Amino acid sequence: MTTLDYISVVLADAGRGHDGGWWFPFAFLWVAVIGTVVWLVVRSVRGRGPSGLDRASDILAERYARGEITGEEYRERRDLLQG
Repeated sequence: MTTLDYISVVLADAGRGHDGGWWFPFAFLWVAVIGTVVWLVVRSVRGRGPSGLDRASDILAERYARGEITGEEYRERRDLLQG
């Protein structure tokens, strides 16, 4: 008997009182599909926060607004961040 004959016997016999083990790989497939969908939904709902450069620029502007740094220091540091 060839390998193809064995495969056809297993496939033809799969519905006769036993699973044939086919449920096992498909269980992992469905777990992967559902996990991917959940990951995509959470990622899209949560969104992305500001980048590190945006946050650094905001902090620099806040420090300038509070008077902690001078206008010259602000411009120098802003240019360093952008450059």
